[in-house]
Amino acid sequence: MLRKSLVAAATIVASAIALTGCSGGGTQPASKEIPTDKPITLTVWSWDGTVKEAVAGFEKLHPNITVKVVNAGSSTDEYTALDNAIQAGSGVPDIAMFEYFSLPLFAIPGKLADLSEFGAKDLSKDYVDAAWGNVTIDGKPYGLPSDYGPAAMFYNQAVLTQAGVTKPPATWDEYYDAAKKVRALGGDHYITNDSADIFMLMSLMWEGGGRPFKVDGTNVTIDFKDAGSSRAVAYWQKLLDEDLVNTKVTGWSDDWNRGLNEGTLATQLIGGWFTSTLPERAPDAAGNFRVAPLPQWQAGETSGAENGGSAMAIPAASQNKEAAYAFLEYFTHGDGLQSRIDAGAFVPNLSNLNNDAFLNTTNKFFGDQKYNQVLADASKNVGTGWQYPPFFGWARSNYEDVAAPLYDSRTGTLADVLETWKQRSIAYGNEQGFNVR
Repeated sequence: MLRKSLVAAATIVASAIALTGCSGGGTQPASKEIPTDKPITLTVWSWDGTVKEAVAGFEKLHPNITVKVVNAGSSTDEYTALDNAIQAGSGVPDIAMFEYFSLPLFAIPGKLADLSEFGAKDLSKDYVDAAWGNVTIDGKPYGLPSDYGPAAMFYNQAVLTQAGVTKPPATWDEYYDAAKKVRALGGDHYITNDSADIFMLMSLMWEGGGRPFKVDGTNVTIDFKDAGSSRAVAYWQKLLDEDLVNTKVTGWSDDWNRGLNEGTLATQLIGGWFTSTLPERAPDAAGNFRVAPLPQWQAGETSGAENGGSAMAIPAASQNKEAAYAFLEYFTHGDGLQSRIDAGAFVPNLSNLNNDAFLNTTNKFFGDQKYNQVLADASKNVGTGWQYPPFFGWARSNYEDVAAPLYDSRTGTLADVLETWKQRSIAYGNEQGFNVR
């Protein structure tokens, strides 16, 4: 069974935030100087537990500022609460967390502060290009990258060896050959699983140069027929047709954990943040897993893609923008960043990705591999120019419903699914006030 989608909640958010005007206050000219003549309380909404690690250091530097980190819910739940607060004109946090794809939904209608006035553009060179592109709209930064998920391949070396695969697949052709060998082990052995994971499929498109979404202000174009996207769709359809991918096991389920533990799922094509999650989900596989770059379409290429990650932004209705930016910069770029890295955050800052101590980190779960080197290279290789439509939060949830017949009963094809999804997204986007074609 596919996991239940959050269409209703996502629809509430997208409908409320659509181009119906910006309520809750606009961005006021702000000085870079932080007021020190009065106590200030900053409220930060974040589901990232590492953010609170930077609070003590910041409060020591700024004795008049108290920082409260609140988990207002993950993803859609937080966005719904935030938009409700903006509409009500009260309870708006000073900093809020956004998945990269959700930032335009709030930025385009003017509900986030343009961070250019605080000098944010000066920080751009310390981030990998693709991450900085995620927070930049019409040349203006509306957030600072907080964590990152370069797409990578996590593989069970013991299982691949058992199947006769002597090295991690470096190309998608090699991955296909490995998939057949793993399936030949019999039983429930598969190279990987897929329960309509649009981010995994988009990783293949992104890496191969596909750019199915184009956004220019409120004008949005959706087209899955470009060469990079078409190639990815055809390739993954082949694996589905030949029963080389387990479509019965849903990601993040108990069955998924069991497959990772027992080795019946030999690889995962997922974001680099998986290094902090996999060990607790597959403790019995300790020492067997390794990390490798995402397979390439042609041998010798080093193209990369993104699978997850988030930014932090300041709502336009915040009454403490100067202090909010000071803390935002502190924990995403400044002296507070290291405390978050030590707590497990994977960040797209080049100052960290080029740091020897970080690159030489090892973990017994991954066979003492220097996996951060792999992920650092993957981060730097992520292709630029990828865009998400502003209403992608709704579209992501809707994709699961559209894809259900294919994954549950093999009805239709991936191309059919994407065509239906495109038409639904066009209709929905236009209903919300965007110009989508």
